Amino acid sequence: MKPIIAIVGHTNVGKSTLFNYLAGYPKAITHYSSGVTRDRIYCDCKWKGNKFTLIDSGGYVIGNNDLQIKICEQFLFAIEESTDVIFVIDLLSGILLIDYKISKILQRSKKKVFIAINKIDQYKAYIYETQEILNLGFNDYFFISSYTGQGINELLNNLFYKKRLINLTNPNLPRITLVGRKNVGKSSLINTLLNKNQSIVCDLPGTTRDCIEVIYNKFNFKCILIDTAGIIKPKRQNEDLEYFSFIRTTKEIYNSDLCILIIDIKIGFKKQEIKLFNIIKNNFKSIIILINKCDLIKTQSILQKLKQRIKQKIYPFTDIPIYFTSNFYKKNLLKAFQQAITIIKNKQKQINTSLFNKIMLPILAKHKLKLRNGSIISIKYCVPILKKGINSFLFFSNNPKLIPMSYKRFIEKQIRSKFDLNGIPIQINFKKN
Repeated sequence: MKPIIAIVGHTNVGKSTLFNYLAGYPKAITHYSSGVTRDRIYCDCKWKGNKFTLIDSGGYVIGNNDLQIKICEQFLFAIEESTDVIFVIDLLSGILLIDYKISKILQRSKKKVFIAINKIDQYKAYIYETQEILNLGFNDYFFISSYTGQGINELLNNLFYKKRLINLTNPNLPRITLVGRKNVGKSSLINTLLNKNQSIVCDLPGTTRDCIEVIYNKFNFKCILIDTAGIIKPKRQNEDLEYFSFIRTTKEIYNSDLCILIIDIKIGFKKQEIKLFNIIKNNFKSIIILINKCDLIKTQSILQKLKQRIKQKIYPFTDIPIYFTSNFYKKNLLKAFQQAITIIKNKQKQINTSLFNKIMLPILAKHKLKLRNGSIISIKYCVPILKKGINSFLFFSNNPKLIPMSYKRFIEKQIRSKFDLNGIPIQINFKKN
């Protein structure tokens, strides 16, 4: 995956000039007035054979009017999308209070930050106080000129050198992400699986603020477990720390191979859980649902009713493993995780196209789709598309635009009954013969 580098800083420090220099042409508007860039601007760039995507963000501002809030949202989005950040500071004005505010946000983001002290062509860098730069909390700083290009070579050489070192330490392993509300037991499950206290666990909600990655190696299976921050209500997402936690959780879902959605049995499957489930499903990630703290409910009928309500809300994707678990008694935890391993392995299996047609075409021929005008929709051929695992199937029809959702659900049900796709969301597409 290409690195994504965000250029950030307050207004009028030279971010867009740096962006244009790296892009090789004036894609971003530059002007002496502050705050010209308000939205994120993207550009694919190349530096000494290193390909990367560059983001020019709106300058960080402090204020409560609608425009200022939207600019700050774009600023935060740029940071969260990025793998590395170039934090631009104006050498002429020096380090301001707003720079310290930005540095605190960047520290919370946990991204690799490179400070670019800009406009060296207009100032003498050797009289600048180094300690004041280090007080921002970052060790990598470079004196540059966005206008002349001075110092930019050194900045990018260091950025890509450190990125190569980081990439060498990250193994290409399956990623299993734990998601859910705050205080549902995600960190406790990690500790149970690892048989040690990897994560801080207490009764206060929101103990995990950042996504924590650990290597798991048992049952002849090695993977990365990700403990995410609990999802929050939308009204609280304007807080920087909470906002970063939510965006980072959704990003981890996107990068995962399987998600374990943990539900608090005292709360049930409410709007927050449905929102998380839909994020997972819409990104076509495999899923297991754990109904945790089941030791608090002694009546089996209550547990089964909750399970049925969940299946009703996630229809037609109902063949999802659902387990009643207890971190305290370690009930069903290993069983659920072994099922997760099975799902990941199943997703890597190939479905032969000829076998798929041999099974599906007789079923579709027996249950032909008849329209009200008497015409019949026929399907002559179908193909499993396995570029991203078992999640996409293409059917060739004489009139794909007239196929209703009910028939698509029928086909999905038949595919799931004939192939082991337990816990794996699938996508069904139609194309004209």
